[in-house]
Amino acid sequence: MTDYTIDAVEETLGLLLLVAQCPGLGVTELSLRSGMTKARAFRMLYTLEKNGLVCRDNQAPIYGLGYNALYLGVAAEGQISLARLGKKYLRQIGIACNESVQMRIRDGLESVCIARWESFEPIRVQTQPGGRRPLYVGASGKVLLAYAPREIQDHVLRTERKRFTSATLVNRSSLKQAIAKVLQTGHAVSYGEMSADSVAIAAPVFNAKAEVMAALSVAGPASRIRDKDVAATAGMLREAARQLSMNLGYR
Repeated sequence: MTDYTIDAVEETLGLLLLVAQCPGLGVTELSLRSGMTKARAFRMLYTLEKNGLVCRDNQAPIYGLGYNALYLGVAAEGQISLARLGKKYLRQIGIACNESVQMRIRDGLESVCIARWESFEPIRVQTQPGGRRPLYVGASGKVLLAYAPREIQDHVLRTERKRFTSATLVNRSSLKQAIAKVLQTGHAVSYGEMSADSVAIAAPVFNAKAEVMAALSVAGPASRIRDKDVAATAGMLREAARQLSMNLGYR
């Protein structure tokens, strides 16, 4: 198959994504992490800065995203119908339970946040759109993994899994049981798998082909989401996910 990629463009876009994922780094650290020379990284950063995609801090030579990156992000969000349709439900759920709500999709072996509603509580779970994590971590990930193709499940189950907290499901048998429970109950619950002292509940969103497109989830500190709250929150999520699925053509 013909490869039409342009190496310099690919490197520049990779550097832009690195700035998005790791804001506040200087050219030296960015060059090390990207694997390119400092001079090459500087030229690419200069080009990105000139086009408003990155900017330098006035007080220190460190980089963050520029205003044109924000423009692209807003434009992309508006063009992703799933995220656009889901925002209504994220807000409804968030107001009802006053906890952070997000929508995640599967991208390969990871889950990616494509939309969120953030709680007004001073202590809350925070996730940025575009944030990634392995499929085996958290409630949303387990929902997406449970409905993923068999080859994806097999790969996740047979490869080594990184432990983020003492509660992360790195044991193969425990993860298989968690996947089976999602299919049985229609939702997933996680306790401190990504960050300690947090609880998350998630439910699947289906498309017109009866495929799981996304997961809706609520997450908050364990001090507020008690065991007695989990069932009610799960029911609320399943209903919101059902309504969103209907809007996407699921019957």
